[in-house]
Amino acid sequence: MNNPALIDTGLHWIAVIIYAIAAVYNAVGVIFNKEKAERRSYHIAVTGLLIHGIALVYRWIAAGHGPYMVRYEVLSSNAWVAMFLFFIFVKIFPKIRQASIIMFSATFLLIAISVFQNPALKKVPPTLNSIWLVLHVIFIKISLGTLLIGLAFSIFYVMKKRTGIHWLQRLPDIETMDAYAYRFAGFGFIFWTNATVSGAIWAYQSWGRFWGWDPIETWSLMTWIFFGIYLHLRRFFGWNGEKAAYFFMLCFVMSIISLFFVSLIETSIHSEYFTEE
Repeated sequence: MNNPALIDTGLHWIAVIIYAIAAVYNAVGVIFNKEKAERRSYHIAVTGLLIHGIALVYRWIAAGHGPYMVRYEVLSSNAWVAMFLFFIFVKIFPKIRQASIIMFSATFLLIAISVFQNPALKKVPPTLNSIWLVLHVIFIKISLGTLLIGLAFSIFYVMKKRTGIHWLQRLPDIETMDAYAYRFAGFGFIFWTNATVSGAIWAYQSWGRFWGWDPIETWSLMTWIFFGIYLHLRRFFGWNGEKAAYFFMLCFVMSIISLFFVSLIETSIHSEYFTEE
């Protein structure tokens, strides 16, 4: 069993199974107030994170570059960063713990989709071999992982205000959830900005221009503008509550379209590294 792709996909499938078990335990623990099941879900998820991390490092060594060239590794590494960031943030802000019910499910979904993509290794084209590409990718992954937490609290806010579901009453009060959505949106916006700037520098190195109105560049800029409007409305016009939560959801949908769908439906220079081939 010396086939790198076979070992890589095997480790990924093990991680998928472990994340699935963690998500089930977590849902039972959070919804039915089973503290033991919830704690166990974190231990299981950390085990999955470690195996998942080993898979990504193994692939990194085999491919000779970071996990950012094909959909398989892009989706997988996004899942790993999202889960890793959640555990970092939950140590700093224990009140966000219940966001695990969305974070665990999102992580499982991302890695589960990734294992059905083509796992073939691909070398980095010379035009893309730049430290600015690495920074660009790191910043966008941090932004996505952070915005997922903000999304969780935007959804929780609407659900808690509009429904009488019992388990939602154990969440922080709606003012606290609203504040968390706002703060994580701001954190994610900073890293989206960093990703845009580093991507522009990388583009200049690779293609001789900072901006070319490529479809992914355009959608990324639109997403940045919408998140900027969200933050501006909250800071200077007193937006909060449900209307802010719904606007955040709209911004997040735009970010998902920008990151995962535009390259599938539009011809883009970014398709050179986000491809099945």
